[in-house]
Amino acid sequence: MQKPPPSRPSAALDNRQLDLPLFGAPAPGAPPSVNAVPPAAPLPDGVKLRTLALGAQTLQYRLRRSARRSIGFSIDGTGLTITAPRWVTLADIETAIAEKQRWIFAKLSEWQTRVEQRALPRIEWSDGAQVPYLGKPVRVTLGAAELSFDATARVLALPLPPHADPQQIKDRVQGWLQHEATRIFGERLRAYAPKLGVEFRSYALSSAATRWGSCSSDGRIRLNWRLIHFPLSIVDYVVAHELAHLREMNHSPRFWKTVESIFPEFREARKALRQHPPELVPAM
Repeated sequence: MQKPPPSRPSAALDNRQLDLPLFGAPAPGAPPSVNAVPPAAPLPDGVKLRTLALGAQTLQYRLRRSARRSIGFSIDGTGLTITAPRWVTLADIETAIAEKQRWIFAKLSEWQTRVEQRALPRIEWSDGAQVPYLGKPVRVTLGAAELSFDATARVLALPLPPHADPQQIKDRVQGWLQHEATRIFGERLRAYAPKLGVEFRSYALSSAATRWGSCSSDGRIRLNWRLIHFPLSIVDYVVAHELAHLREMNHSPRFWKTVESIFPEFREARKALRQHPPELVPAM
């Protein structure tokens, strides 16, 4: 490849593509041995599959040339893709990869974990199925005269025949979980709001794929119903987080001080949620 004309600026690293907001920062330590799996489908036009040795590690990546001015990194289920200006040399690209190798291997490891968790068996909707409720499993039984929940035995009895259709069972269980979420989330909001001296206008459940909760400036709060799978302390953290936005519509140090004033253990709960984004909770 020809070298770029001297008058052209060197390519900058595009750090805007280095964020995967559903995950926290990678833990320190040596990069794990992770190789991106070659894609089964043909590569798009203009994309080349390359391999680079980085010490004891071997990295496979896709290289795409474009008219952009900077070198961009992106990681998804197919592995690492580098998008670089057409005039940047391969040596410069691989130098940039070497500089970012710690981040690259950490994110590839996170994607591998993500894929493995998605591959876990889904809930089999039948008599005896187990679902997480407030941090502990609940066993589903069929054949009851009416719907009931034994909190001591942690058994949810459904008024369905023993050989009910799996979709029927799933719908009943999900309906019960959402009913519980509405009840419990409301109780926790009403418990924490007075501690901050704030009032929320309304609250509702959401099924958002990228967030656990949201709060509008006019006091409308939405909470992801899948929080009902987690211990009550996690629910309380999200409730405290959203209520704190009624004082601070940002994530400034003052905001986190506000959260801490009513939920001192927020750091532990925040870490737990960063490790379990909505898409990684048990498949329903």
